[in-house]
Amino acid sequence: MPLQNRVTPFGEILAHPARGTLMGNRGCLHDAHRQLGTRRWAHQAWVICRLNFKHWHRTIMKPGVYTELFFTDEAVALAAGHRPCGMCRHDDYIAFQQAFGRARPELGERPSPVAMNRLLHADRVEPRSRKQLTHRSLFESLPDGVFFTLPDSDEALVRQRDRVFAWSFEGYQSRLIELSGEVCVLTPRIIVDVLRAGYRAAEVAPQLRAPVSAFMAARKPAST
Repeated sequence: MPLQNRVTPFGEILAHPARGTLMGNRGCLHDAHRQLGTRRWAHQAWVICRLNFKHWHRTIMKPGVYTELFFTDEAVALAAGHRPCGMCRHDDYIAFQQAFGRARPELGERPSPVAMNRLLHADRVEPRSRKQLTHRSLFESLPDGVFFTLPDSDEALVRQRDRVFAWSFEGYQSRLIELSGEVCVLTPRIIVDVLRAGYRAAEVAPQLRAPVSAFMAARKPAST
């Protein structure tokens, strides 16, 4: 039975058999039985890690250590509010840090991880409800790699090279639509600014662009 450790662009952590291309860390969220409770983070340093690093091996959801989360690709991880890890993705971390400095020049050319984490956390989640924070923006102004939804639709869509793809755990499907005007942006505002400032997220995983017959679109969570 799959563990509850797959992350969606809506910030949900779900149980699903799909494999990810990147791993994430928000601290220890699981118990001794590898079950998640209500907590969705233990600290503000939400990072995106490589699956393989220095031949290290981990037991997934080992008691007392951080919960391994998995993402389809970097666009999904960024939409959920994570940033590159400074250890296993050092070059990407430096590129993200420098773009962060351009997006928020008052923090200096190389903002500290503490300063970045604080601003990221303020933009990604509402503390009491633990719900993802979204914002409105014109589609035309969005950089590549940003997730959004359309009015009267609950598909998670991502912009990539002037094309639009709909996400699911099974893969991406191209949406042959011409967009303009306002959309609801899932990717945190500060990360959108970092992308505009020059950070280049990895493209949506091409091997996961599913044929129509295999596709089941991701839906945003129902209100509770």
